[in-house]
Amino acid sequence: MRDYEEVTAFLGEWGPFQRLIFFLLSASIIPNGFNGMSVVFLTGTPEHHCRVPDTANLSSAWRNHSIPLVLQDDRQVPHSCRRYRLATISNFSALGLEPGRDVDLEQLEQESCLDGWEFSQDIYLSTIVTEWNLVCEDDWKPPLTISLFFVGVLLGSFISGQLSDRFGRKNVLFVTMGMQTGFSFLQIFSKNFEMFTVLFVLVGMGQISNYVAAFVLGMAIKLEDWRMLLLALTVPGVLCAALWWFIPESPRWLISQGRYKEAEVIIRKAAKINGIVAPSTIFDPSELQDLRSKKQQSHRILDLFRTRNIRIVTIMSIILWLTIAVGYFGLSLDTPNLHGDIYVNCFLSAVVEVPAYVLAWLLLQHVPRRYSMASALFLGGSVLLFVQLVPPDLYYLATVLVMIGKFGITSAFSMVYVYTAELYPTVVRNMGVGVSSTASRLGSILSPYFVYLGAYDRFLPYILMGSLTILTAILTLFFPESFGSPLPDTIDQMLRVKGIKYRQTPSQTRMLKDGEESPTILKSTAF
Repeated sequence: MRDYEEVTAFLGEWGPFQRLIFFLLSASIIPNGFNGMSVVFLTGTPEHHCRVPDTANLSSAWRNHSIPLVLQDDRQVPHSCRRYRLATISNFSALGLEPGRDVDLEQLEQESCLDGWEFSQDIYLSTIVTEWNLVCEDDWKPPLTISLFFVGVLLGSFISGQLSDRFGRKNVLFVTMGMQTGFSFLQIFSKNFEMFTVLFVLVGMGQISNYVAAFVLGMAIKLEDWRMLLLALTVPGVLCAALWWFIPESPRWLISQGRYKEAEVIIRKAAKINGIVAPSTIFDPSELQDLRSKKQQSHRILDLFRTRNIRIVTIMSIILWLTIAVGYFGLSLDTPNLHGDIYVNCFLSAVVEVPAYVLAWLLLQHVPRRYSMASALFLGGSVLLFVQLVPPDLYYLATVLVMIGKFGITSAFSMVYVYTAELYPTVVRNMGVGVSSTASRLGSILSPYFVYLGAYDRFLPYILMGSLTILTAILTLFFPESFGSPLPDTIDQMLRVKGIKYRQTPSQTRMLKDGEESPTILKSTAF
């Protein structure tokens, strides 16, 4: 009895058809990056201070001194959330008293921004922050919006997996694409913060792609109004609808549904594109029933914690993915807070990912996994800790260090997918990667609040992310080494965690008595 791989082996592994589908699918997920990282601009918070209404009847001198000054980045700037009590300074103005000469400003009573705020338009014409005054007492709302978007991504990943098994991969791909495009378009007409956030959660549910590969690269054009920006980012999703006529359904899924003729049509088309003559009979009638009914042994998520070794690997993987996601998304979201032009900084933050992926590919080809991951994480974490030591006048150096940190963490993020898949045995590999991926989404949910801490101390996010990244790099050195080892098929064949003693299982004891040894366990001690 042949399985699906044997039946379709005549197509080859990387022919024109496979390359075409790969690039079409890659194109279909580009809007995911735009939607995910658009919050960098949508929730941008420009400089602001309390509005002083014209009805206050203040002299020009008192109007210029109506806002208290605070020290920020070694310079005096107007307070963002407080002003001097207008009733008091109006009386002083009427009496002809001068601020600073006749009246000690430090002794004056202050009040909140009762008349709203005035926002600088040097960078943005408008954002959701300026439109709905999401500052001061409400400054927790923008990071909440970002976190809820990633909650939507988390929910969407669970739902889409089940729906794709039932309704087909292609159908779910385009339904979720339409979902994120449609709800993103509706966001343009949001009347308040609550409506915008609910729609953003639904956009996140439609955006089932885990990895943001093209984020912000399309945002170098300065669209300073948040509604126009959303409209521009929605257009690529509409254009991707044309891919429906070029991306086929999964033949494997069609076979599982008993739709053999449709699967055979797709396979024959693939053979034609690859320049291969397909066999006259692809699915032997005697094999059809077996292909449909063949199922792998059922495993549950609890199997990821069944033995001591797989339990430790699972816990370590969860920590690894969570902290890498915090660093990756935290640095991505914090880019507007760097000195210099926000659009240039975000463009550089995206461009730096290209060499990071190239480095990750080279390391995966030639260097043991543990050392590759640990080196990338050490690089990313150490430079983030050095940012606080950079003098204020060398802010370009601080930006370079942040980009190097993003470079290291991005390299680790791209390698961790391959590494995790190699650690888990075939029978639970999808579940193992899925649980780890879920941990990364929890990290993305937490990341906006790491950025939020920058409002209290500019370097605190870098200190926390850098420290977590270095600790994770140390943890990585205790992972099993999978480089050059055969992929395990069963839980008992998994490579062992470094530095931990294990008692032999009965099955291993029998193997040793028979003079046999597991090749994967032997190779795990090579590095």
